[in-house]
Amino acid sequence: MNVKVIAFDADDTLWVNEPYFRNTEEKFCSLFSEFLPTHDIERELLKTEIGNLGLYGYGIKGFVLSMIETALKVTDGQINTQAIEKILALGKELLNEPIELLEGVEQVLQTLQGKYRLVVATKGDLLDQERKLRKSNLSEYFHHIEVMSEKDDASYLKLVKHLDIQPAELLMIGNSLKSDIIPVLNIGGHAIHVPYHITWVHEMVENQVEHENFKSVSHIQEVLQYI
Repeated sequence: MNVKVIAFDADDTLWVNEPYFRNTEEKFCSLFSEFLPTHDIERELLKTEIGNLGLYGYGIKGFVLSMIETALKVTDGQINTQAIEKILALGKELLNEPIELLEGVEQVLQTLQGKYRLVVATKGDLLDQERKLRKSNLSEYFHHIEVMSEKDDASYLKLVKHLDIQPAELLMIGNSLKSDIIPVLNIGGHAIHVPYHITWVHEMVENQVEHENFKSVSHIQEVLQYI
């Protein structure tokens, strides 16, 4: 690989994220268990979240708005102010969750720093992602932080243009095949998949990835074997 820049996804690649959302979702469903079974509320919330992505984008703020909208639907508009306050409190709890680095992350960054330009390429709310990065104490390792509204081919082409490199000079490391791997391969870049044990349904893909520029590892420290 003639790689000059290595980009890392943030949530569930550098630090824990999805388990916090799952925990919040469970608390949300329990608030309205008298109206619908948990699996029905979960299904309605997911449908609302995906429907709102074009309006709110990814991140906690959009998730909170989707919880409120879902609550209105499952209660047929009977939600009271106390319930809305509880949903807002769940959102604030989620925003204040601690940053738990995944095992081996900092060692990998220390090994690669100075040999390549390291960047963060992530989705989500800009303010929230900046907060997470600051609390992670990883900022010193990264040359650039890119918070994308969507991770698609066009977004990665924009990133490589900003970094003044060719697509083949980019290596992306992340846990989502849909967002971190496939678009980068599509534009001619390299990608290493580091699966996480929990993945949001919207990020799942059914097809297996087969590409000469693709590798999959079970632990982030294994990426050093290919770089």
